[in-house]
Amino acid sequence: MKKNYVRPLDLRHGSVDLSHGGGGRAMVQLIADVFGKAFDNEWLRQGDDGAVLPAPGPGERLVVATDAHVVSPLCFPGGDIGCLAVHGTVNDVAAMGARPLYLAASFILEEGFPLADLARIVASMAAAAKEAGVPVVTGDTKVVERGKGDGVFITTTGIGALPVGRQLSGANARAGDAVIVSGTLGDHGMAIMAQRENLAFDAEIRSDTAALHGLAAVAMAAAPGLRLLRDPTRGGLAATLNEIAQQSGVGIVLDEAAIPVDPQVAAACEFLGLDPLNIANEGKLIAVCPGDEAAALVAALRAHPLGTRAARVGEVIADEHRFVQMKTAFGGRRMVDWLAGEQLPRIC
Repeated sequence: MKKNYVRPLDLRHGSVDLSHGGGGRAMVQLIADVFGKAFDNEWLRQGDDGAVLPAPGPGERLVVATDAHVVSPLCFPGGDIGCLAVHGTVNDVAAMGARPLYLAASFILEEGFPLADLARIVASMAAAAKEAGVPVVTGDTKVVERGKGDGVFITTTGIGALPVGRQLSGANARAGDAVIVSGTLGDHGMAIMAQRENLAFDAEIRSDTAALHGLAAVAMAAAPGLRLLRDPTRGGLAATLNEIAQQSGVGIVLDEAAIPVDPQVAAACEFLGLDPLNIANEGKLIAVCPGDEAAALVAALRAHPLGTRAARVGEVIADEHRFVQMKTAFGGRRMVDWLAGEQLPRIC
């Protein structure tokens, strides 16, 4: 069999399914084979959470990122689709090393959606934008027929300023680098699942949704050699690290005992047969930095309110196969692969 063979998309007879939006291998293939080939250009080819573009003036460049939000249910413990739409795009801009400046928002509303619910979501979105200091400066609204929109879908686009000389990218990881997460994993995805399935636990699982540009600034100041930042949303830590390994041409080895997961999230995952590494997060950062800067970076993150559970969870190694592996608590190793299908639909 051909090395690294992936079955090609059946563009003649195939159709879109939920796995194409789940953050795993199917989504990456869809993006590469359909959107990537059609829209191919030097900026899209960067392959990061946003595009770095030349700015009209000296001293800084532009970063542009966009994200669509289709979460169900629309409101959940710790947040709703409104604040999520702000946080998700602000975080994509921040993960590029840029200073978020402005947001644009578009709304697709379903006929019959209660105006009181819409007003509540928009108020939450406005509060999140005000708290982040990133205003919504333009937008668009469309209404679709009853039964064709599931309430409300929101797309946000963010613009940020990136200093000349700063380049954080998934292609920058090098053997010997440390992999750091800013806190516990799986909180957002499991908050959505618990709400959707009416699951009750001793302690409520709350979404971690938050704007992370302040935390990103702390990371950049603490680690001068910082290689990259990413926010592990769809597909969770596993998908994000596989993306980094592919972009950088390296392998990554994780330490299971070092990965922070809240007990109630771990219990919910065990009950449902899910892996916390595959669950979406909306308020966490992954950082990769030179190994000798890791301790200072972890300490700086822990001093910030959004990074108190930061931990060094792995290292980058030379590996031509670009595998992500886990050293298990039992002393063995296992592969940490992309999701093959859709584990948790409609969570971001």
